[in-house]
Parts: sequence; structure tokens; C-alpha cells
Amino acid sequence: MIYPRVSYRSFRVWQRNRDVFFRLWKAELAPYLIEPIFILSAMGFGLGAYIGLIAGQTYLQFIIPGIVASYAMFTATFECTYGSYMRMEHQKTYDAIIATPVSIEDVIAGEIFWAATRSLLTACIILLVAFAFVQSLSPFAALIPIVTVLEGLMFGSLAMAFTAIVPSITAYNYYFTLFLTPMFFFSGVFFPLVAMPEVVQRLAWFLPLTPVVTLDRALISGQITPGLLAELGFILALIALFFTISLVAMRRRLIK
Repeated sequence: MIYPRVSYRSFRVWQRNRDVFFRLWKAELAPYLIEPIFILSAMGFGLGAYIGLIAGQTYLQFIIPGIVASYAMFTATFECTYGSYMRMEHQKTYDAIIATPVSIEDVIAGEIFWAATRSLLTACIILLVAFAFVQSLSPFAALIPIVTVLEGLMFGSLAMAFTAIVPSITAYNYYFTLFLTPMFFFSGVFFPLVAMPEVVQRLAWFLPLTPVVTLDRALISGQITPGLLAELGFILALIALFFTISLVAMRRRLIK
């Protein structure tokens, strides 16, 4: 038992998703390889040509951590929103799995663990692309995969908690428009938070993506400070909270 009602069988759910991914990997990986190249080229070289140094960095260097963090966020979220909903409601994959000794909690935990794995794959691909653009990343950037796994667990748990209450697949429009999109623009991905009004800065620090961007930026630049422990603590607290909520809420939904 690795968590209340979660057993080693959650690995089997993770394994099932992995096997499906390997059969479809060409279609799955393409968007997460092509889009970052477009964004880094357009924003880093296009817009960056009109922007001076930010904290001693070029604009391209500044946005790389935010692109890594935000695409890892989107990957985990898509897995545990549209992906999980389709497996639950349309493909009836969950019904088939829980007919075996695998519990509902094992299914949900396995889904979240797979979301974290997908985030890790996405972040590693973007880091390789970024290295081709910049070639001057700090050695601490090697720790970004660890942060990304935690990020994937956090956003996978958040998304799964929302999946537990959505009445239909169209309800995800609210989640993406009112929750993810504001984070994408107001978590320090494209510009420093200090450039924003004070009230926006304060609100931004409560957005789950903000501490991830802060950690990734510190690791890529090599500017490590004790204050980063608070960012890490915030991420761990959200994982513990929403992982538990997702297990409880999804059990209630699936046994109705």
C-alpha cells in the first residue's frame, strides 16, 4: 500500500497507458515537438528582437523555463481531462479495469502517474529543443525533470479532481479558459511578474504554475536561493491535497 486505498496495481494502469502511447507515439509527440519550436522562434527571435535584456538574459533565454513549465502543464492536464473522460465515459476502460482486482483508486492514481510521465517526456523534448537554440543552460537544469514530475502530479491531480465533477466533456472549456489560460499569461512565462500591477502580482503567486516557472527559471539560470524551498513546498502541498481529493471524488462518481 503506497497511499490510502492505492496499491502497486496502479502501476498496471500506468503500464496500460504506456503501451497505448507507444502504439500512437508518432501522432502524440508531434505537437509537443513542433509547437515549442514555433513559439521559441516567434517569441524568442521575433518579439525578442524588440526587447532588451531581462535580468541579464536575452528574451529567448527568459521564456525557455516558462515554455517548459507551461507545456508540461498542458500535457498533464489533457491526459487527466479529455483523455481520462474519454476512457471513463466513452471507451468504458475504467469499467473494464475495475472488474479486475484493480481498485478505483488504483485506476485514478495510475492515470495521474501517467500524466506525470507525459509531462516529463514533454519537458525533456522541449529542453533538447531549447538547448539547440541557446546552448548555455546551467548544470542545475538537469534537475528540471524532477520538478516536472512533481508538476505533472500536481496538474494531473487538479485535472482529475475537475474530471470527477464535470457533467459533460464540453465543461472542460471552463477549466481551460478560466483556469489554465490565465496561468499561461500571468505566471511569469512571458514577462517578469514585477512588471504587473501589485494586485496581479499577489494573485499570481497563488497560481499553481507560478512556483514551477520560478523553479525552472532558477535551475536553468543557476540562480539557486533558499526561497525556492517555499515554492517546492507549495507544489508538494497541492499534490497532497488534490491527489486525495481526486481519489475520493472519482470513487464517488464511479460508484454512483
